[in-house]
Amino acid sequence: MRRVITIAILILLNFGLQSTLFGFGDIHSIKPNLLLILTMSFGVMRGRREGLLVGFFCGLLVDIYFAPVLGIYAMLYMFIGYFNGYMHKNFMIEDVMLPLIVILIDDFLYNFMIYFVVFMLHNRLDFKGYFKRIILPEMLCTALLTIILYKLYVIINNYLKYKKESKARR
Repeated sequence: MRRVITIAILILLNFGLQSTLFGFGDIHSIKPNLLLILTMSFGVMRGRREGLLVGFFCGLLVDIYFAPVLGIYAMLYMFIGYFNGYMHKNFMIEDVMLPLIVILIDDFLYNFMIYFVVFMLHNRLDFKGYFKRIILPEMLCTALLTIILYKLYVIINNYLKYKKESKARR
């Protein structure tokens, strides 16, 4: 129960920061994707199931507040969290290099799908310009913030794991 409450607070906190401080609704501003960092972190640290669930609820919040159609972002974040969960057993959780590479790939795929849905289907085909102005700066900004936030999420995850193990020993 403690884990569920903690993750819910993290999702709400990241959504609040991303939608206010970093301006999620403005398509032309460069901002780190905090919800993507959270989804990737819990997918990599806890596995496919938790990555899928965290991704779904992160995306659902974005859908409810910003998307014209319900489900697009929920599905996108859910897939990203699920596929990141495949790396759960392949590395040490405290290592930050794999999550850094994973977030760069995730952010590129996320922004490419946004480009496909929002721009390409509306006959705006300047991918090169979109990549230079939006995708690349956002990938770098998200990657830099991942270094800090991932370490914080590892600390939170270890604390929750410790509490669960100490409760099980009683």
